[in-house]
Amino acid sequence: MGKPVAFFDIDGTLFRSSLLIELVEQCVARGIFPADAPDGYEKESRAWRDRVGTYEAYIDATVETFKRHIKGVHYGQLADAGKEITATRGRRVYRYTRDLIKNLKDDGYFLVAISQSPKTVLDDFCMDYGFDKVYGRIYEIGPMDMFTGVVLDEHLIANKGTIVRRVAEKHGVDMSQSIGVGDTEGDVPLLEMVTRAICVNPNEALFTHAKRVGWEVVVERKDVIYTIA
Repeated sequence: MGKPVAFFDIDGTLFRSSLLIELVEQCVARGIFPADAPDGYEKESRAWRDRVGTYEAYIDATVETFKRHIKGVHYGQLADAGKEITATRGRRVYRYTRDLIKNLKDDGYFLVAISQSPKTVLDDFCMDYGFDKVYGRIYEIGPMDMFTGVVLDEHLIANKGTIVRRVAEKHGVDMSQSIGVGDTEGDVPLLEMVTRAICVNPNEALFTHAKRVGWEVVVERKDVIYTIA
């Protein structure tokens, strides 16, 4: 029998923001992306901040903005921007999830990170927290180490349940003690496949589903952690 396994969504579940959003803004600050790049998701961002739109729409628009502007960017430029995010903002995480990761690592769990953010920045961020395997969006690199704008294996990252099956098959983990941690309805395929599902600061859609099926709900607000039965 292999190691017990735990799967973690990263953005909004461990990291108190989105690595993708931070990366776009860092690329703008460094002059890698044009100054007007955030215009591609400003409408959705404003709607989310005003609580009249969804976070999912905001992230989807940010993904499309990133894909549009990454074409022709040198890999080293993006890697450097990602390293700066990890160095300056990598500790801005939720205490509950950070401590859970440490405790599970101490207990011998195989830790898997899953995110829609580019794997380039994910690898640096997740290394500091001891993850054994990282799944993120992989952007194709063409001649002269320039990004082409094409996403590789997009079907894999689109469904987190597929990633769970792949990890179980390739790494021989023990699914009988498996744990999944997420924050939106996009994590449902993952959470349905584990023994213990934990919803951290869930959005309304995930919260409603969690209450219906009896999953754990944890809310961290300021310096207080609430468990909702």
